Amino acid sequence: MIVAMPRQRVPPRPIAPGDIVTRHSPILNAWVAAQITHLDPEAETAAVLTLDWSGPEPATVADLGDVAPLVLTHHAWNGRVEHCHHEWVLPRGFKVIGALPLLRDQPPNAYSHGWRVDDQLARQRHWDTGDHGDLPQPWKATRTAAELDHAPEITDLTVRRITTLDCGLLVERHPHLTDLSLHGDLGLLTAAERLNELASLQRLRIVNLFGMTGHDRLLPERVPALESLLLSGIPTGYATAMRRAWKPQIPHGVHVDIRRARKPEWVAENRDNPLRDWDGRERIGRTRYTKAVAQYRRTRRAVLEALTADDPRRLVEIGREYGEAFNALDRRTGFIETVEREELFTALDHLVDQAETTLAQDLTWARESLIAGVEQVRDW
Repeated sequence: MIVAMPRQRVPPRPIAPGDIVTRHSPILNAWVAAQITHLDPEAETAAVLTLDWSGPEPATVADLGDVAPLVLTHHAWNGRVEHCHHEWVLPRGFKVIGALPLLRDQPPNAYSHGWRVDDQLARQRHWDTGDHGDLPQPWKATRTAAELDHAPEITDLTVRRITTLDCGLLVERHPHLTDLSLHGDLGLLTAAERLNELASLQRLRIVNLFGMTGHDRLLPERVPALESLLLSGIPTGYATAMRRAWKPQIPHGVHVDIRRARKPEWVAENRDNPLRDWDGRERIGRTRYTKAVAQYRRTRRAVLEALTADDPRRLVEIGREYGEAFNALDRRTGFIETVEREELFTALDHLVDQAETTLAQDLTWARESLIAGVEQVRDW
């Protein structure tokens, strides 16, 4: 009997260890280069070694001359080689120009996203001029929705704490974006179809924002330079339409990561749930998530009862119960890491903030009592 061997998974765009890849860097106004050193089919990552080189567009590896890895000495870097794992979809802006013997035999320990091989090179070149300040980045900005101004020179924009954002207004004020990152807390995007007007867009990230439908999807023919699409916490219909439009583009160099598609019912049920981001987090799992939310809600009810009874000692006890409950949940797998620990304390802040609004009182003492109880017992 002939047994079929499983097919080896390969990157969507062909790359192999030793390959030299190049792209144009708008930061340096020159071409930059890197070497693929390792591929991990299970994790779907590629180890990328940035080269200490920039210059005119190379046709072959011979055009690079003698090359060496980029060694970082700027700021707090102490001679570390710029070598890290990235998603293994070679972005469409890169091209393979040949191969060289590996410049680093060992795989790196670092992980990153986006194949921004020019970023550290630009910072190091700036440092090497003798200017030991931060690299000026006038093209890059972080704003809230209320702070959006007319700034066509901005090409890399992050908008945080979105409650409502008109994408039409965003496009009119920032028409030349290549990088756009939108973050909300169950916020609302309107006129999302107008993001198709950002013809130079290369990277788009949308997190915890709603209001979009399938009709608002980005179209590959409208944003032909797109290389990275990261969507998390978005409406189900929008997620489905974006997958359908962009999965065929993966072999052409588009990294597509769409997760946590949410139905309207989920949004309504979780609007007052500060642990909602745990839903779908792989290392937590559905059962622990359900138990965690139930414990949070029990704690909230107990706190309101204790405040009504004006019982500070009971609040310390409630804090201990909260800490012990999550000790028990965490005992088998140790899923509570730095992010989850911060989120558990944020959840306590959230319920105290709600109580302050309801009772029209300053409840700083209640917050301190709860945290004191947690700190007495927590193992996480």
